Amino acid sequence: MDSNKKYWKGLEELNNEPEFVEKNKHEFAEPIPIEDVLTGGGLEGKTPRRDFLKALGFGVGAVTLAACQKVPVHKSIPYLIKPEEVTPGVANYYVSTYDGHAILVKTREGRPIKIEGNPADLLSKGGLSAQAQASVLDLYDYNRFQNAMLDGGDSTWNNIDEFVKHELGAIKAGGKKIRLVSSTINSPSTLNVIADFIAAYPNTKHVTYDAISYTGIIQANQNSFGKAVVPHYHFEKADVIVSFGADFLGTWISPEEFMSQWVQNRNNKSLISKKMSRHIQFETGMSLTGSNADSRVLIKPSEEGPALINLYNEISGTTLPGSKPLGNTNADKAIKLVAAELKAAKGKALVVCGSNDVAKQVLVNAINAQLGSYGTTIDLDNNSNQYKGNDAEFVEFVAEMNRGEVDAVFFLNSNPVYEYHNGSAIADALKKVRLRVTFAGAKDETSEHCNVVAPGHYYLESWGDGNAIEGYYTVIQPAINPVYETRQAEESLMKWSDSTTKDYYTYVRNNWDKNLLAKGGLSGQKGWETLLQTGFVKAADKPAGSYAFSKDLNGVAQTILAQSSKLAASSDAVEVQLYQSVAMRDGKRANNPWLQELPDPVSKVTWDNFASMSPTDMKNKGYAQGDVITIEAKGSDGSSHTVTLPILTQPGQAQGTISIALGYGRSVAGPVGKGVGQNLYPFLKSDNGTFQNWTVAKITPTGDQIILAQTQTHHSIEGRNVIRETTFKDYVKDPSSNSGGTLKHKEYESLWDEYEHPQYNWVMAIDLNACTGCGACVVACSAENNIPVVGRDEVRRRREMHWIRIDRYYSFVDDGKSVTEEHEIEDLKDLDNVQVVYQPMLCQHCDHAPCETVCPVLATVHSSEGLNHMAYNRCVGTRYCANNCPYKVRRFNWFNYWNDSRFDNYLINEHTHLVLNPDVVTRFRGVMEKCSMCIQRIQAGKLKAKMEKRPVADGDIKTACQQTCPTNAIIFGNRNDKNSEVAKLLTSDRTYYVLEELNTQPGIGYQVKVRNNTAVETQA
Repeated sequence: MDSNKKYWKGLEELNNEPEFVEKNKHEFAEPIPIEDVLTGGGLEGKTPRRDFLKALGFGVGAVTLAACQKVPVHKSIPYLIKPEEVTPGVANYYVSTYDGHAILVKTREGRPIKIEGNPADLLSKGGLSAQAQASVLDLYDYNRFQNAMLDGGDSTWNNIDEFVKHELGAIKAGGKKIRLVSSTINSPSTLNVIADFIAAYPNTKHVTYDAISYTGIIQANQNSFGKAVVPHYHFEKADVIVSFGADFLGTWISPEEFMSQWVQNRNNKSLISKKMSRHIQFETGMSLTGSNADSRVLIKPSEEGPALINLYNEISGTTLPGSKPLGNTNADKAIKLVAAELKAAKGKALVVCGSNDVAKQVLVNAINAQLGSYGTTIDLDNNSNQYKGNDAEFVEFVAEMNRGEVDAVFFLNSNPVYEYHNGSAIADALKKVRLRVTFAGAKDETSEHCNVVAPGHYYLESWGDGNAIEGYYTVIQPAINPVYETRQAEESLMKWSDSTTKDYYTYVRNNWDKNLLAKGGLSGQKGWETLLQTGFVKAADKPAGSYAFSKDLNGVAQTILAQSSKLAASSDAVEVQLYQSVAMRDGKRANNPWLQELPDPVSKVTWDNFASMSPTDMKNKGYAQGDVITIEAKGSDGSSHTVTLPILTQPGQAQGTISIALGYGRSVAGPVGKGVGQNLYPFLKSDNGTFQNWTVAKITPTGDQIILAQTQTHHSIEGRNVIRETTFKDYVKDPSSNSGGTLKHKEYESLWDEYEHPQYNWVMAIDLNACTGCGACVVACSAENNIPVVGRDEVRRRREMHWIRIDRYYSFVDDGKSVTEEHEIEDLKDLDNVQVVYQPMLCQHCDHAPCETVCPVLATVHSSEGLNHMAYNRCVGTRYCANNCPYKVRRFNWFNYWNDSRFDNYLINEHTHLVLNPDVVTRFRGVMEKCSMCIQRIQAGKLKAKMEKRPVADGDIKTACQQTCPTNAIIFGNRNDKNSEVAKLLTSDRTYYVLEELNTQPGIGYQVKVRNNTAVETQA
């Protein structure tokens, strides 16, 4: 079916541009600088390492004392008194919570080194995001506040307590307002502490504000059903999913959970039963979710509201006032087809929208009510507590400060001077506030305007709990003693409100004993100990209520159309869509180098944000990729905001629009995050009582150019067949459709003897239908295997070091025929309307490995267990192996990344060396490295089985990439065990091997991508 599809990594490869051809003639863009090596140049950093460390303030003392207070771990002497729970060389795991998900914290000798998903987590089933994986690195950030501060100078906690209590007493007596501003808090214990604080100071109000607001959904549910909540969505129960700009696989509400749900109707198990959900995405820019959709329809932000109105009309059979076609032929046609599919899937359909506009969300509620989604794919009773922000309350808070009514403000996990669309107004208003307290762990834009800094613990140092979903309660426990002289924000509030409870641990424990343990059938000391082992309790679900939608939609439609006409760009302007990137999200973790160097799933750009523009617009305007443009838009206050950004040519971008990521442009952050990209929060619009992620702007070229640090086109596939996909219709007819046919698993003649694998044959299976391209595996691999960060300039030179990369391939059909058959929603030959496939690519551990035959010093050799090993001490850096690898998965250490101050890399500092995995050696200049299949985990698994006097069981050993994958797309195991999951997958009809015709005999098999272009009513 898809044999005539053309795949390409980027427009450079598609157009065969001369510069791209020249760069890809050779394995490496540049030769080794031999002269520099021989003369000593290049071996030293531009600044002495000690001076660099002094400038950034990195050291080892605090963390080693926190990890083990008996003997600092950097001393090469044995324990005098060994802590009972610590066995040198053996990891300890602690249950905890990150962003509402139950996790496991891996520690070695008392220091956290890795975050793992808790396999029992009811939300993500053990999967984690890239942000969660990278969070362990922030623990060792020496740019964190190391003690309390008062009026810009160091202070003690006693002085802080005395000052704050005196001020609060005076403010209480004076009758002025106290405001506690936070992002959403779903911790029952923290909310109780805040309630106690408000009781002590009745003039206090808790204002909840989220940088990325979901007030539109919350208020729409209040208007529609009388419940001001974010629903708990169930994508696993939907046969047809339609999304209007909601990036639910990337950043929307709870992407790790939604990925694990979404894949259940699309993975191998589902396909074997001839069942597959259908996913249609309406959107402006190419999102992670849109790139994974079966059908994708381009609409401008101004067309989103009218499109929802037309969809409601088609489903309900009514006509709302002002309804008319969009004038977008493809979208108008798609809406009719989609409406028919949704009606056919009534009771098993789900429509979601990423807009923060109340009117649009009310209309979405009406559509879902027509489809019978409430109580099936949407749960309003066991709702989500992940977002509770109220935009109107925050606007009123700013007005209160400006009127001089607020005398004290506390900021908890919020940075509105950066995140608010008018941050300067916040900064100015704070000058009128007497007491300004921040609990921030590190310097940020808001802390600069506070006279009291009461730094809170990092979550890995804290006690606490979470309640992300109603009825699901998780615990937070410390995995290390506080690294610096910090104190939990809750404990500070307790002290300032004269709490009689000893400390916050006791407060949490009492709350669980009285209120929460019983929800999971636990009680007493034994119940508490069980909780600290399992990590959560789950109460029985509330029964589904009855939700009838009866709101008059005429006024709603008129509001939507008025907003749409306001947004529609004039001929000399463009519509701007603002979104969260998968790596940076809202920008709070901008100082994390693992996230900065994680390639964006779609664009593959690192270390920057940019303006995505369609190829058609680029051509019409005479722009080239990297051209810098000035983008000017009016803010909600009428003032003009301007940024300059490079353009990225983005296939799949709607014409007449540009898309730009939020979360960049931090002005106050650590050395990694400060000044990276541009801040687009001022472009957010306040409209209809909520903050909108759209605006209209004028763009003008500056004449400058910026080379984006983009990884995708660092290698060429030379037109070879590395991606295989089919349609669901063809798969049902023939499960081996497009997996290789007669060539599959063909026995080729070889010059080499076959390897014997008498006991173990470690292999991997990767399901392209399950992989969303999120990149969590990339960060997990970096954390597990001590992979260095090289920075923007080195990425530009094609020197990124990731052992696993996620290749993104665009495709269209060469003859122009749509592969959607019954539903020809898109013309796939149009570069503005392409399809996408993601393919994780790592060392294939070939049985006939081309790298092994060319290494002159036997640095890369084959094992009896089917693995391709690297002996780093033998490697002399000829790089022949990389030249001879057809998969381009080997990485060369151009520098001593661990000891060179030129790199944007925390890991060069002794302090952050404490995050390194001691089971994996760090590599040095001139050495080649690549995926080892987490050999350290394999050895640990075999040793554990040996100690327990049993064979290694399937699932005992999981690689880092497999363990973190939210969709379970990666399966690792022993092929010799015929009952193992991986052995069964590799004999699946969908399995193929990349470049099998070269007879490298790779140890990684891929399952063919299946795209569901079949209407739901025709599925068996």
